[in-house]
Amino acid sequence: MRDESSASEKNPDKNPERPPDPTPIDPVQHHREPKPGRAYKNHAAGGKQPDAAASKDISHALKGWDYESGTINVRKVAGADGRPKLQMRLDLGLLQMELIGRPDGLRPHDCESLLDYFEDGLKDHDRRNGTKLGFHLTGEQCQALRDEAVMYYHRYLSLFVLGEFEGVVRDTARNLRLLDFCGTYAVDEQDRLILEQYRPYIIMMNVRAAAMILFKAKQYPNALATIDTGLKSIRRFFARFEQEEAYSECNEVKILRKFAKDIRRKLPVDPVRKLQGKLDRAIRDERYEDAATLRDQITELTFRKSVGP
Repeated sequence: MRDESSASEKNPDKNPERPPDPTPIDPVQHHREPKPGRAYKNHAAGGKQPDAAASKDISHALKGWDYESGTINVRKVAGADGRPKLQMRLDLGLLQMELIGRPDGLRPHDCESLLDYFEDGLKDHDRRNGTKLGFHLTGEQCQALRDEAVMYYHRYLSLFVLGEFEGVVRDTARNLRLLDFCGTYAVDEQDRLILEQYRPYIIMMNVRAAAMILFKAKQYPNALATIDTGLKSIRRFFARFEQEEAYSECNEVKILRKFAKDIRRKLPVDPVRKLQGKLDRAIRDERYEDAATLRDQITELTFRKSVGP
């Protein structure tokens, strides 16, 4: 395979920040404990080793792409089916993902994902009963949905590193939808709440990607408005759990505020605001003659803005 594009994030300040705890949704947890199963061997006539074409060894795919601890190392490659694939380098190999649909390429119950399947089930329940009451998710179903969400996490993290922000917005919005769905319909309280600790992180990644799209289009006010909406969502999250004091110390909030600060540097400076800063410094330094001149300039500019061109 020929690499189409690749990227590796090594600077912690540029990395999509990781959730605080490696539990089964949106952790940087690349593989889980394997379940018991069968071991298969390659068999060749006469006990000979299989040739390179028949080998299942993936060493050739990893050659020249060493694993680096502490980095998020991903690339996009051309798939044998003609469709591009995403690959994430892990310590023991790699993950390969589809760019659209479910990351593993499967269609459970002929739906794009398990979440879509259960959402369709809710609509069918509502049609038949005239109410959503009575629809619920079992613990096993919630676990399956959490396992599926990890796949989407790996994909949106990979897409973020590659700068494909539309896909990040899509997949993070999808995982937020899953949080809402389980939070509403899970039978067990633990299944309703276990995912909530990751809501600020997923909101941050969603908002960061959406704002980056606007930033690249030089739509700076819209990018700032998007970040402001995201910060309000995170604030509501902490208020919901009566932890308002944690908002200012939240790492996701700090990331979004820093991004907003960077965006503001791109905005044209308001001349009145600039003069006001000079006026404040003149008063502080007791340069009252300069202060009077600056005050007159501010008054004149303000008047011009009020009457228009």
